[in-house]
Amino acid sequence: MSRLDMKKPFLPVRIAVLTVSDTRTPETDRSGDILAARVTAAGHVVAARAIVPDDAGRLAATLSGWIADSQVDVVISTGGTGVTGRDVTPEAFDKVIEKRIEGFGELFRMLSYQKIGTSTIQSRALAGVANGTYLFALPGSSGAVKDGWDDILVWQLDSRHVPCNFVELMPRLREHLSPDGHHD
Repeated sequence: MSRLDMKKPFLPVRIAVLTVSDTRTPETDRSGDILAARVTAAGHVVAARAIVPDDAGRLAATLSGWIADSQVDVVISTGGTGVTGRDVTPEAFDKVIEKRIEGFGELFRMLSYQKIGTSTIQSRALAGVANGTYLFALPGSSGAVKDGWDDILVWQLDSRHVPCNFVELMPRLREHLSPDGHHD
């Protein structure tokens, strides 16, 4: 269903990759590595990368810093979207998101259902916009990261994707924002 209009220019996007985990290190962050490699292979820039523990306050602080950074257009996180007590990524995202992109989580779970069946209901994958920055939260498994990128994000973050894509909306994300970055 995804199509590219090769007459349109490709516009690289600056993406921050955030791994949410109490146990991952730079040496063991397989999902973060997969995501960063796919971002680069698609022609985009990994503008920042971090591993943050499953702590809603620290996650929200990291997200807030990247949202305020003019060199970050998109944040994609991996991990912490499940339903256990330590899974707090959606709660941290909710602290900073101004507008939810409901269709992302719905589409992610629909595509995931085709691979893992009803187990997909345990995912709280989500997306939103804050201060003109797109935010996407993917589950922590390498399969979920591949699915989220390969089946959704690689297309929506490509300026050539038709009939529409997130990149073409980027200049308009800051409409109605005052100079300090808040809504009028």
